[in-house]
Amino acid sequence: MTATRWLAEYAWLPDRSEPTADVLIEAEDGRFTTVTPLTGDAAPTAGVEVLTDAVRLPGLTLPGLANAHSHAFHRALRGRTHGGRGDFWTWRDQMYGVAARLDPDSYLALARATYAEMALAGITCVGEFHYLHHGPDGTPYADPNAMSVALVEAAAQAGIRITLLDACYLTASVDGRPLAGPQRRFGDGDAARWAERAAAFTPDGEHARVGAAVHSVRAVPAEQLSTVARWARERDAPLHVHLSEQPAENDACRAVHGCTPTRLLADREVLGPATTAVHATHPTSADLALLGESRTGVCLCPTTERDLADGIGPARRMADAGSPLSLGSDSHAVIDLFEEARAVELDERLRTRRRGHFAAADLMTAATAAGHAALGWTDAGRLAVGARADLVTVRLDTARTAGVPPVGAFFAATAADVTTVVVDGRTVVADGRHRTVDVPAELRATIAEVTS
Repeated sequence: MTATRWLAEYAWLPDRSEPTADVLIEAEDGRFTTVTPLTGDAAPTAGVEVLTDAVRLPGLTLPGLANAHSHAFHRALRGRTHGGRGDFWTWRDQMYGVAARLDPDSYLALARATYAEMALAGITCVGEFHYLHHGPDGTPYADPNAMSVALVEAAAQAGIRITLLDACYLTASVDGRPLAGPQRRFGDGDAARWAERAAAFTPDGEHARVGAAVHSVRAVPAEQLSTVARWARERDAPLHVHLSEQPAENDACRAVHGCTPTRLLADREVLGPATTAVHATHPTSADLALLGESRTGVCLCPTTERDLADGIGPARRMADAGSPLSLGSDSHAVIDLFEEARAVELDERLRTRRRGHFAAADLMTAATAAGHAALGWTDAGRLAVGARADLVTVRLDTARTAGVPPVGAFFAATAADVTTVVVDGRTVVADGRHRTVDVPAELRATIAEVTS
């Protein structure tokens, strides 16, 4: 791979509270080799000549964004679930209808379009929380990991990296009701058989890694949680889990196990620095301490939590307790990590009726370095020498961003303001267009196939 040079009008460098002007960025073989401010106190003392082959990046350049929580097939539901009253549980019935119609070919097509939409939004890596494992009646495909293969290939074709979080999903409720209907395709029978299937999958391509997931305490019996946790530890792989998304989940866990879901996970050694709790919308004070003391991360998905009427989680208290915060678009009601990031602050304002909980740099870290770390890509998410050469440039001259100082981008910009996206040194989005995928056309076609 040949060397590439960019000149960023502004770039957000590590450990800076705000962006730096005029930064020369160079990459070779998919890694940053130079990140040099050309003005100010940090500028080189000897003259640095910017060659004419440097690509100008007008606007604000950020590290690649990480979407730490995705269910790709949920993209087909956008705009289709708002016709009446209801809650998470009524939405879930509609989601099952889409799940029942997918096969490896149609899932590859839908995921490719969804991941390409993510690329347009500046997302360079996705954590796919994957539980659509088998055929509609629960019968495994000839390749038991055919759906995993489809997702990894979809990410490759869309030009982004993926951590496939293979989810163990065994029961329909905390008290052990068996899977039925569309849920049957999620299950492997027990955690040992889940582990055997998951271990048999080795993804093609350096763009993909495999992690594990406990779907929730509803879906994995307490005595089998440790099997999933041990599988992840033995492979030094990330482990994710839906946690306390709904009060009903907490109530059911207390009724069956006499404790909260967080306490149950702690007792079964599921929590820890390699674990990410997704949502954690309804934790108790004791739950927050368990998460923070174990350094378990928390992935917040504000646009989905808002869309499903889940509630507002205590983001500031979780961060103060010691839990690193990352972000996800989850059901893809919106694919826009700028919206997810500012919602962390704005929702906290609604919850507390006070302003000023997270600085702009905190939100940037959640959208970049913390998200990549939660997915096992600790060498990404920073504009720094040696890091993966991911970058995202946002215009500062649109109707949304004109007149906004660069530090205010996470409170003003949207995915529509992204102009350039580079993943591992390769340009995936240029001038706001995906270089290989007609994203609107593919979304229309693939969604029509699974909803009509």
